[in-house]
Amino acid sequence: MALNVAQKLIKSHLVEGEMKTGQEIGIRIDQTLTQDATGTMVMLELEALGIKRVKTELSAQYIDHNILQDDFKNAEDHIFLHSACERFGIWFSRPGNGVSHPVHMERFGIPGKTLLGSDSHTPAAGSMGMLAIGAGGLEVAFAMVGEPFYFKMPRIFGVKLTGKLPDWVSAKDVILELLRRHDVSGGVGKIIEYYGPGIDNLSAMDRHVIANMGAELGATTSVFPSDERVKRFLKTQKREKDWLPITPDKDCSYDDHDEIDLSTLEPLIALPSSPGKVVPVSEVAGEKIYQSMVGSSANPGYRDFAICSLIVKDRQTKDHVSYDINPTSRQILENLCESGHLENLIKAGGRIHQAGCNGCIGMGQAPANGRPSLRTVPRNFPGRSGTKEDAVYLCSPETATASALTGVITDPRTLNMPYPKVNEPEEMIVNTDMVSPPPEENLKVELDKGSNIKPLPQFGPISNEFEGPVLIKVHDNVSTDEIMPAGAKVLPFRSNIPAISAFTFSQIEEEYASRAKQYQESGHFILGGKNYGQGSSREHAALAPRYLGVRAVFAISFARIHRSNLINFGILPLTFKNPKDYQRINQGDLLKISQIRQDIQQKSELVVYNITQGYTFETYHYLSERQIEIILEGGMIPWYRKKAKIQ
Repeated sequence: MALNVAQKLIKSHLVEGEMKTGQEIGIRIDQTLTQDATGTMVMLELEALGIKRVKTELSAQYIDHNILQDDFKNAEDHIFLHSACERFGIWFSRPGNGVSHPVHMERFGIPGKTLLGSDSHTPAAGSMGMLAIGAGGLEVAFAMVGEPFYFKMPRIFGVKLTGKLPDWVSAKDVILELLRRHDVSGGVGKIIEYYGPGIDNLSAMDRHVIANMGAELGATTSVFPSDERVKRFLKTQKREKDWLPITPDKDCSYDDHDEIDLSTLEPLIALPSSPGKVVPVSEVAGEKIYQSMVGSSANPGYRDFAICSLIVKDRQTKDHVSYDINPTSRQILENLCESGHLENLIKAGGRIHQAGCNGCIGMGQAPANGRPSLRTVPRNFPGRSGTKEDAVYLCSPETATASALTGVITDPRTLNMPYPKVNEPEEMIVNTDMVSPPPEENLKVELDKGSNIKPLPQFGPISNEFEGPVLIKVHDNVSTDEIMPAGAKVLPFRSNIPAISAFTFSQIEEEYASRAKQYQESGHFILGGKNYGQGSSREHAALAPRYLGVRAVFAISFARIHRSNLINFGILPLTFKNPKDYQRINQGDLLKISQIRQDIQQKSELVVYNITQGYTFETYHYLSERQIEIILEGGMIPWYRKKAKIQ
């Protein structure tokens, strides 16, 4: 049977189930990636699971999100994470070394391997022929102790690329075009695989841009073949020996299809406040901007900064525009220094920040209220920037830089200059000094916990009956940024669930958490629309609501990672049998579910009684046999401890 790349990667790691669309499968995980916004919880979960050392081939922890230290909390988290890496046998990337995704690609990415990361943009590593999937931290912790990763076998969405990108159009415009066609839920339940002659014209880091933002389509992951372009990238990293060719079989097929002729693309831009609101830059050209930001995991390559440098050389950005440069790794920063590109950016008015996520996750660089901010980041969900009333646009480095020069949104093709040619160094400066290997002897290492690090809350088995109010009703495509915000105010509490729970749903309703505390013991419900929980993999968006007493979430449909996170912490994800029930139920309605344990075990529909309105409606739980066991025990940790007979 002829196989595509995604099928080859899954087949070579399959340990449970069959590769039939929609069936639950389990795969072996070779590598894991954690970052500090989610990694603190992963380390606490490893402690709760009672393990001595991780069992993966390689696990790496990055400090890239919580690097703005305006008090002690982030600094203490960094110390804790360093001690946990030594204790559990994990590589440690120090603060300021860079964003996890490009650094992992530079140092550890290997074609043919599987990678599970507690960050939704982990699929960026699919750019080099890896099967890289984002998941909640608890599922990553389980992979680290040697358990398989379970998910439903996705459909394979083949996207054929032909042609070559024209001047002033780059990889960001490719993924924006796919978002323009398919919106933020167009990849749900799918792996996007890119193939065709057009990929020969995309470098490994160009592919990283595209694979990274496949998460914005809701895709399980994105994959490219491992070819000569990947081999060249590994050679620049002095890791050519890690290269392995992986290409689709000649007669392979795909479940879904699309085709993009790269030569027909034009500069695109996503309007506030969704990655799916994509239009040509020319349609909104002329609107005044106040910030232009270059960098992030969605445009992390040397080329993405060098092209900006060449555009602004001997020019000056407008005085009302903050031109922010976020280097994505210290290694790239060193190479930009060596080539003179950093000097061009500084002379043009660029504000150079440390290598990390920074404004992408709302850690500094927050824009003014309602004032347009152009960014090369992957997401522009409401408030993600750190400003609740923000106006963030997503675009390419070319568009962001052209607009910084003119002071208004600008189609870069209208600049009075030839398109600069970037010559990437044949040999990069390679910096491995800020990534530390774990010690061989680790059993005597103690976890160094600061005062802000609190134990994981413990929850009991699911009860047989729930009765409580619908405490909040939210719209379609509500994101995890709206359920549990990021930003400089919130992120430092990632290791403190009681404290961070106070921010739950604060982007939508500031009083939710205080109202929820009245029902913390008795329980309450959340009502969501389509694609509930899209976006980040942050499990805090499930764990904090559970801490506040949420027992079930009713929705028309769920985003993959968030649904898994709900199950992992003992919250029932219930899908309406009749989607019209979403409209009928009001916030404040009192609901009751009976015979929960029996109905779940029998795989029955769950019947819900709306006490307020005096009628019943039906829901599906769609739980696998394994998930039924987990939900009955109250979550993945008590399920595992019972299974492993850990007291």
